[in-house]
Amino acid sequence: MSLSVRVAQRLESLPESSAIALRIRADNYFDTIRGILDSFAPNKNLDSIYVTSTIPASSIINALEVLEIDLEHIYFVDSVSQFMMGESTKHGHAIYVESPTMLENVMLKVEYLIRKTKGRNNLVILDSINSMAIHNSTKMLSEFFHTLVNNLRAKKSYTLVFSMEEYESDEIRNILNLVCDETISAAEV
Repeated sequence: MSLSVRVAQRLESLPESSAIALRIRADNYFDTIRGILDSFAPNKNLDSIYVTSTIPASSIINALEVLEIDLEHIYFVDSVSQFMMGESTKHGHAIYVESPTMLENVMLKVEYLIRKTKGRNNLVILDSINSMAIHNSTKMLSEFFHTLVNNLRAKKSYTLVFSMEEYESDEIRNILNLVCDETISAAEV
């Protein structure tokens, strides 16, 4: 059974409003994404809100198109394009935040997209806590995740926080342990 299928099956066993730390490695990144966006979210009838702080939304969208993943119910909050490249290619399913340091704006954009996609439950993916930790203090990041995850739980949304195993620190693991219900390693599903 492929990794993408195993990831989707593991996530489908979770209760609504779950907050999950998903530990992934660079070599299983796209298999994990496929399991989430091509199987798990459609099977649960979820709109996906993908918060990028590592890779610009346009790059992820291009990869999803190559993987033939339907983008109809996938939206992006891109916090790196303007920060890294200034103005970038705009996409109808992406909204932009000036920088990964603008955590309040990230929350506001996620809230906007949740309201925009009324009638369906949501999956919010934060990619990745490691990148956000580069741009924000541990205290700010911890407050951001605590507030965001609790707000998403109140809205019955699933939350997936990606953590790149190769770049984890004790501080990152502590934040994840405080805000997430469970930690799953994609390589071990």
